[in-house]
Amino acid sequence: MKSFLLTLLLSSNLMATTISVVPIYEPLTLHGTDTGDIITDIGEALQATVMPRPMAITGAIPEALVEAIRTPHSIPTNAVNYKVKEANLLILCNLTMAAEMTEEGMTVTLDVSKIEIPAEIDMTARQLIRITFAALQKTLEVYQQQQTDPLHVEIKITGATEKNPSLKELEATFIVPPAHD
Repeated sequence: MKSFLLTLLLSSNLMATTISVVPIYEPLTLHGTDTGDIITDIGEALQATVMPRPMAITGAIPEALVEAIRTPHSIPTNAVNYKVKEANLLILCNLTMAAEMTEEGMTVTLDVSKIEIPAEIDMTARQLIRITFAALQKTLEVYQQQQTDPLHVEIKITGATEKNPSLKELEATFIVPPAHD
């Protein structure tokens, strides 16, 4: 029994995990700042933006990339009056996201059942979903620069209720092309 446990312990150290540093685009609030951004991807001016940040990531790629879009993000500052502790709109508004690869491509599911936009965030649920789409597309575009086949993406929206039934209308599909030769 001891030799079995020793073998198991030694072999577990042989299994390596690949960790990659990649850019993850996130929908961020600019609340607490004096700036706004025109989000060209959605054609609106908001006190929000889509920006990349480097992240060390492991797991199934590209699914882990998509799910990393919804990670806590505290923006570093040198301004003593900047008090925003969380900037990621997905965290702030409780919008969850999951990704799964299928034979057809990638399916991304946004769960809007618990969405709640804080009073200090000046945007609608529709705007939040659209800016999330922009972050998703930009994250996948960087990933696709190393790929040879296009990536078909289907975005599904779950959890829409009688309070927000029109959010389901935002479901979409798009193709992220591979790198050019």
